[in-house]
Amino acid sequence: MNSFPWSTTFVLLPISAGCLIFFFPHKGNKIIRWYTISICILELLLMTYAFSYYFQLDDPLIQLAEDYKWIDFLDFDWRLGIDGLSLGPILLTGFITTLATLAARPVTRDSRLFHFLMLAMYSGQIGLFASQDLLLFFIMWELELIPVYLLLSMWGGKKRLYSATKFILYTAGSSIFLLMAALGLALYAFNEPTFNFEKSANQSYPVSLEILFYIGFLVAFAVKSPIIPFHTWLPDTHGEAHYSTCMLLAGILLKMGAYGLIRINMELLPHAHSLFSPWLVIVGAIQIIYAALTSSGQRNLKKRIAYSSVSHMGFIIIGICSISDMGLNGAVLQIISHGFIGAALFFLAGTSYDRIHLVYLDEMGGMATLMPKIFTMFSVLSLASLALPGMSGFVAELIVFLGIITGQKYLLMPKILITFVMAVGMILTPIYLLSMLRQMFYGYKLFDAANSYFFDSGPREFFVSICLLLPVIGIGLFPDFVFSLAVEKVSAILSNYFNR
Repeated sequence: MNSFPWSTTFVLLPISAGCLIFFFPHKGNKIIRWYTISICILELLLMTYAFSYYFQLDDPLIQLAEDYKWIDFLDFDWRLGIDGLSLGPILLTGFITTLATLAARPVTRDSRLFHFLMLAMYSGQIGLFASQDLLLFFIMWELELIPVYLLLSMWGGKKRLYSATKFILYTAGSSIFLLMAALGLALYAFNEPTFNFEKSANQSYPVSLEILFYIGFLVAFAVKSPIIPFHTWLPDTHGEAHYSTCMLLAGILLKMGAYGLIRINMELLPHAHSLFSPWLVIVGAIQIIYAALTSSGQRNLKKRIAYSSVSHMGFIIIGICSISDMGLNGAVLQIISHGFIGAALFFLAGTSYDRIHLVYLDEMGGMATLMPKIFTMFSVLSLASLALPGMSGFVAELIVFLGIITGQKYLLMPKILITFVMAVGMILTPIYLLSMLRQMFYGYKLFDAANSYFFDSGPREFFVSICLLLPVIGIGLFPDFVFSLAVEKVSAILSNYFNR
């Protein structure tokens, strides 16, 4: 049974099953919705089963590997495999996509296309995290853009076309750099071109050439992560997208950039990463402060949460560039932690909008008495986002802190300065999150409650909120589970830096 093509199944099942949706009756919204949710759950159960029985956590090498010939001329194979670094993001993708599909119940217009696009995104994301081939990685990276563009431009808000165009210009434009760097990496220093990750990881390049490759990959990953100043597409996209799309963007899409930084920039180009790391740590520290300050000035609820995501991504950048075992483990934990918290906050923002149809915070107020369940969940998950002890965000940010302090890469004074800036960022986070809660839920009712139809969180919404909250608390109390997934792979990556 171990010879079963698990990785290919995980990648192809959602999009293959999604194609069948177009044979469903046009008006069968309920059937289409439950079919899509069933596919998502089936995929998640298959992944859980395969990882439980066939995946060895203490092995840093690629497992469940598959390699099928595709284009002989380029030595381009359908090359998939999963290791400790990709295991967490793959499970996160399955979990968040299932809940996002459940959250998309209010969508009834063009239901078949909407749910097909959700499943196509599912395949693209799993394919990216499982790719062991640079060209396949690029194809999955591009495949992801089309569903997001259509979901945004067809089911977004009033400025959806502007946001969708800005998204595609930023992400597709940066993908050119990814393709050029991938081709350069594949064509250099081999008798025949190869896109194989494993071969590229064992290859050394001239430093000047490695720096060029690194910059190409960095531009693409900086846009998707996002790293300032390439972040401006994100608040507009989140501000206009339907909240089920926002869950996928915040929960998974941003993590693809961080994953690429570790998988390609850090693992394949260690010399260049050593040179760029000090500068990226500074950018990460600035990003934490800048995004936190900008967030507190946002009137739009979803844009405020979007800027908080940008701020939290700064911790991931610092963790990756700390070049320490603890820092990189903290970055991996923050990727998983923020996936749950970001998706939950956007879901709750969307369910609030469904009830009051207001997006501007200064028009809200007094919602706590009308919607006590939403108020409770919003408050708890906002506290998780500001790194309350006992929640996953606290553990992740603490480990990144310790990683930069205990790392061997930097001198004492720069480390003190960086940790001071990070600490200031952690102080600013409660300011914009707690002021958001105050404006939404406390004070007087600034809208006409008599003419609005209010009801608190229903069973479906409460179920989605609880499903997102439980992992946040679980990881906060028992982070060893997430550490155990990637700790061996992290040690293997860092051996490139300290055992040369």
